[in-house]
Amino acid sequence: MAKAVRMMEENLKLCDAVVFVLDARAPASSFNPRLADMVGAKPVLYILNKGDLADGGADMAASAMQKAGKPAVRIAATMPSSARALTAAMEALTAEKRARLAEKGVNKPLRFLVAGIPNTGKSTVINLLAGGKKAQVGDKAGVTRAKQWVRCGAFELLDTPGTMPPSLVNQTLARRLAYLGSVNDDILDREEVALALLAELWEKYPAALAERYGIDGGEPLAMYEQLCRRRGFVLKGNDYDYSRGAIALLDDLRKGRLGKICLDDADDLREVGLI
Repeated sequence: MAKAVRMMEENLKLCDAVVFVLDARAPASSFNPRLADMVGAKPVLYILNKGDLADGGADMAASAMQKAGKPAVRIAATMPSSARALTAAMEALTAEKRARLAEKGVNKPLRFLVAGIPNTGKSTVINLLAGGKKAQVGDKAGVTRAKQWVRCGAFELLDTPGTMPPSLVNQTLARRLAYLGSVNDDILDREEVALALLAELWEKYPAALAERYGIDGGEPLAMYEQLCRRRGFVLKGNDYDYSRGAIALLDDLRKGRLGKICLDDADDLREVGLI
């Protein structure tokens, strides 16, 4: 991770602007304040990606960030229709610099550094703008291992490895990264993550749990067992297969089978400095 940070610090000198890719379902949780500190005075565009999986909370976040002077746009990088809005936002961000270059008769692509934590869809954003598969993508954290320059029309984009904050002080925000797959599942206790997720979803989206798993409330462990019964994750002796239950719950959340969500609110955005 330290190597990735050093690489970004070096390449920032080559770039005209920065794109921070956030997860629209948890824009505060998926923001790395350390990256923002590195940028200095360079213009920054905040992309709330995976907007097709988020509810109106993502629009609230983007609007609040705009009001705070942070250009933000909600998109779904897997949908070609998002390319126009994203390109327009990038052009607006760099309009002054492009005008200055035009006055001098300079015609060159402006360079953007694309940064964010793992699994927010940075490479998918680049492929959206490039009109094809130019950057390596995947649905697990840590797919991009090295920097990749990609020409996208009037811009050149530098894809960088996902970089986590050096410390995750707010454990609520840290857990949300685990829910969404920004933390490698292999280093987590999935069952603990599932219990925490069930508690948070019951507080914010009880109808989603009721519809998908027939959950009618109770303590997190009781809801966990309702999920396992509904999905048939029952072992011999009527013990529950909590491991399969956790995998199913996390997969359903990440793939949108529980409906559109946004776990972060204005207080979370304020805590990380986005508003």
